[in-house]
Amino acid sequence: MKFKYFFIALLVFCFSNIMTAQNQYGIDFTKYDSQVCQKFNQAFSNRPKEIKFGIKRVNASLFFETNDEDWFNSLFVDAYDGIAIDIVAKDRYACNVEHIESVQIKGLLLPPVYSKRLKGGLKKSDITLYRVLVGRIPAHLLNKDLEFNTLFLSNKNLCQYYVIYDLESYPWDLLDMGMYLDSITYKEKQIKTASSDSHVIKNKSLKFKIPFKKNKSEYSQDDIRPLYDSLRLTDFNIKSINIKAYSSIEGSLERNVKLQEQRALSIVKAIQSFQKPSIKNEISSSENWVEFLNDIENTKYEDLKRLSKGQIKAKLVGVLSSEMEPILKKHRKALVTLELEKKDVYKDLNTTELLSKFNSSIASNDLGEALKIQNSLFEKLKNKEVSPDVLDKMQVPNQLKYMTFLNKNAAYKYVLEEPQVLIVYNELLELEKLAPKDKRVKYNIAVTKLRLWRLKAIDVEDKKLKAEISALKNYGISDALITRILVNYHVVIAENLMRKRDYTNKDKAVKFIENNYKKFDLLDYDYLSLAQFFSYYANTDLSVALLKDKVKQIDTDENLLFYYLNLTIINPELTKTSDYRTIMLNALNMNKTRYCELFNPFGAGGVTFQLLEDDYLRETYCESCMN
Repeated sequence: MKFKYFFIALLVFCFSNIMTAQNQYGIDFTKYDSQVCQKFNQAFSNRPKEIKFGIKRVNASLFFETNDEDWFNSLFVDAYDGIAIDIVAKDRYACNVEHIESVQIKGLLLPPVYSKRLKGGLKKSDITLYRVLVGRIPAHLLNKDLEFNTLFLSNKNLCQYYVIYDLESYPWDLLDMGMYLDSITYKEKQIKTASSDSHVIKNKSLKFKIPFKKNKSEYSQDDIRPLYDSLRLTDFNIKSINIKAYSSIEGSLERNVKLQEQRALSIVKAIQSFQKPSIKNEISSSENWVEFLNDIENTKYEDLKRLSKGQIKAKLVGVLSSEMEPILKKHRKALVTLELEKKDVYKDLNTTELLSKFNSSIASNDLGEALKIQNSLFEKLKNKEVSPDVLDKMQVPNQLKYMTFLNKNAAYKYVLEEPQVLIVYNELLELEKLAPKDKRVKYNIAVTKLRLWRLKAIDVEDKKLKAEISALKNYGISDALITRILVNYHVVIAENLMRKRDYTNKDKAVKFIENNYKKFDLLDYDYLSLAQFFSYYANTDLSVALLKDKVKQIDTDENLLFYYLNLTIINPELTKTSDYRTIMLNALNMNKTRYCELFNPFGAGGVTFQLLEDDYLRETYCESCMN
């Protein structure tokens, strides 16, 4: 299930003006960088990055929460060390307000709570969290969109002012190591929101690009035949087509999107004409702002990057449109992904017939035919046409000559139903006795053993497991596959060390992952899992570095793009750059609603509406989200 990262805090120094319009409760706002705050600030600077804190609202009550009781108690030593809450309402940033005044206290300041009450009131709220009541929301604010900033006070002097932001998150998993059947077979995990994370067994796929001519919307068989012939689909049918169609940005959005949908449908129709099995299709259309803004960089047109989308469209007519056509024509295209499935001569046979033919082929030693039938059964399993118990009805003698069948049956159980991992692991150990040097069995044992270790389902000596993984090279397993498993090994090591609060050695494990993940290809789900892992273990800079090039691609995964925005949108030095604007426009084109929700209140699906303190973000928000 999706969950929220716990209290990632952004330190905001905003001491430009002194609050005068409301009660200051005797707080001195002028000595935050003086000797008075030195002891207090030292406690913050020495705070391990794994220690989190934030404000939790329960109806009208506000609680300060943290995951470290000792650190909390170290902050509040003297009688007038304490916390005060600044309640900020979203209507401060209404789009009809011409200027947002830069002030120190943005909303309503609540009375401070000092050391004695803080320490005396701190209680455990669950296994890992502690909380203490620090204020109540006044009745006149209860129905507004609110956020709660935290003032940390030393002897009634303001020393730290924190805005908390919310980072939408997904549960990470180990990188997919696949299982060795005839070759490595991966699950294709889909990046989903909420609890709809799912996976399917990955089919062979092909990706290519089709350019569009200006104002052309129809594609014929003659247009597509050279592409189709080049695929040489003698052994495969096309199962599905995913088309992301892009228009150049000139002209009206509605016309551009409609034209792209017509183009995409004509491509589907043309490809379908080459085969009888029907092809599922998924089509999305948008304007190609990403490549437009990238391509005008360092040209005489780059001043356009500083304009709004509406202003750019207004200029991109007539002479300028014609002049820029060599750039614009590159942006009209379709990115097409074909999912293929192997042609199956036994597709029309039912399960009983297939099992009978398989068992007969094994008995008569017709292993080539048996292999085709086994693969046909696997296709039915993959498509959920039959129950996984069919694997137990395949009569394969426990002999070395049948190792290919035995290994594939065991491995496929794991690919289909991961909860069976312990059963599969034990089956593989028995196969290892038959074929102690079979690389397929050795690889599959390493994968399942590591998974069981992470689940704490078996006792594993970690150094011995690492040696076994490294030794796969002796059996012909590639360095890239071994490194992928070792990255997962260090993910588990980091998780275990984190639970022990051994932050130093945990960081060493993270460093291994950082140094090695570039040595093999990552799937989209792998990117998200790895970025999520880095962030959870307080290494958001590594997450940003991992994703920064990926999210610049026009066909980047939507969830990766929005995850990157969550990580970076609080950095004003980054948001004002032209590159960042390109990324934001990409997000708006992909999912406008989701982009606008980033500015919802903390705890209500947004990062924080106080992002709208940033003039550029507020301008983009008001232009794109309030129309």
